[in-house]
Amino acid sequence: MAYRTSIRTSTGATPYSLMNGMEAVLPAEVEIPSLRILMETKLEEADWIKQRHEQLSLIDEKRLNAICHGQCYQKRMARAYNKNVHLRTFEEGDKVLKRILPMQDEAKGKFAPNWQGPFIVQKVLPGGALILAEIDGQTFPQPINSDMCKKFFI
Repeated sequence: MAYRTSIRTSTGATPYSLMNGMEAVLPAEVEIPSLRILMETKLEEADWIKQRHEQLSLIDEKRLNAICHGQCYQKRMARAYNKNVHLRTFEEGDKVLKRILPMQDEAKGKFAPNWQGPFIVQKVLPGGALILAEIDGQTFPQPINSDMCKKFFI
């Protein structure tokens, strides 16, 4: 019940109101009447039906507002994320360091280095993959993602 009646940041509305067109009435509100319950109980049945019909006709508008709010929220999140993302471009002949991942054999504890190398970029593949070679010329058979490399300056 708490999940359905709390407002989501992404949509700006509660899931219950998006599904049913009106806010949920909590059991505690029935026992201890709130202003909303008092207002609805003084309505006649015909007026209540008319008001409920108006609420249901506005549910599509609420859903469209939630979609717009969600799109704005996604743009804000993407902008905040992309602020910290730096594009790494590599060219053939660049010297790079390769990250040592925790599951690799070279990872020997928390005091071990995080990078190994330097290596030379033999070929830049589309999609951000690199084919690396050691300084002596031995080429690695598998391409490496460019996210796992950083430029090395001597």
